[in-house]
Amino acid sequence: MRTHTHRPHLGGGGRDWRDGATRYALLPLRLFLGVTFLYAGLDKLTDSAFLRDTGTGSVGSMMRTVRDSSAIPALVDLALKSPVGFGYAIALGEIAVGIGTLIGLLGRIAALGGALISLSLWLTVSWATDPYYYGNDLVYLMAWIPLVLAGAPLLSLDARLHARRRQRTGGYR
Repeated sequence: MRTHTHRPHLGGGGRDWRDGATRYALLPLRLFLGVTFLYAGLDKLTDSAFLRDTGTGSVGSMMRTVRDSSAIPALVDLALKSPVGFGYAIALGEIAVGIGTLIGLLGRIAALGGALISLSLWLTVSWATDPYYYGNDLVYLMAWIPLVLAGAPLLSLDARLHARRRQRTGGYR
């Protein structure tokens, strides 16, 4: 009696569509987070109001507004020492994370960078959001965790570099 309920895909080899789906399961998340962080960083760099110390829409005004409601006011105080520098750091960090995630270069490190940016924004900017699930920074933080754990094993420069190293060493790591 057969207990196997699913058929192999056309390529054979005993693998079915579920194996392929499992292999590529994190790819949509990687693409979404990579595009989103790249866009967020570029948006900040091209927004003349954001990269200012004061004024509507400025990083400085936003930091002063959230200071007393943040989980770690000292972190906001640190950012307020140089709001424009902090704005550039966040924007460039988001761009680096976005590019690293999209091309899969140092995938775990890029994901860790994204998680740290999301964590810092959650603890400062969106901490007081009530109810908590309206704050998107916590969701982004949780979304980065699978990529921190798995890296970018498919369709990535990391995978290509790993394959090249493996080829040079005759299959050994």
